Amino acid sequence: MSDQRINTYEGLFLFPQSAAGDLQGALDHLKQILAKAEVEIISLSKWDERRLAYEIKGNKRGIYFLTFFKADASKIQGIERDCNLSEQLLRIMITRADNIPQEMIDAAEGQEKLSDEIRLRAESDTGTDTGESSRIESRSAAEAAEAAATEAAKPAAEPAKEDAKEDAKKDAPEAEAEKPVETKAPAEA
Repeated sequence: MSDQRINTYEGLFLFPQSAAGDLQGALDHLKQILAKAEVEIISLSKWDERRLAYEIKGNKRGIYFLTFFKADASKIQGIERDCNLSEQLLRIMITRADNIPQEMIDAAEGQEKLSDEIRLRAESDTGTDTGESSRIESRSAAEAAEAAATEAAKPAAEPAKEDAKEDAKKDAPEAEAEKPVETKAPAEA
């Protein structure tokens, strides 16, 4: 009789920045490791590309993949071993995610965005579309979100600037009235 304990786990997998040239290969490698352990992937996304706090195997930058999955507790050690033996992965971290709400796990799903990014990178590498629209579309999700946040903040900031200008105009006549009027004495002949 086998005593299986199926838990929800959160896995963060760090690939070197060189994996950006072959995101599909990195994604396939990650899925292969997880499939070997017979896990059920709930969500998978490219979390971020960023500078590392310190060099790891000569890499100063890395690409993080975030995944939530359900697995038998006895399989986690095998996943960690396979990741540590992998020459493509730099670091991994797997933690229990039983306390994370399902809404947050569902919000982390990014396979569609990741496949779009892979497709856009492949198009830009082959040079099939070099127009302005492809450059705009190829921005990462983080850049697009940052641009949207900036645009959303502009209307809120502009009325405040206009109010400040109107206040300055109202104060200006009073300031001019307070200034002493200079008169010149008539020139003596």
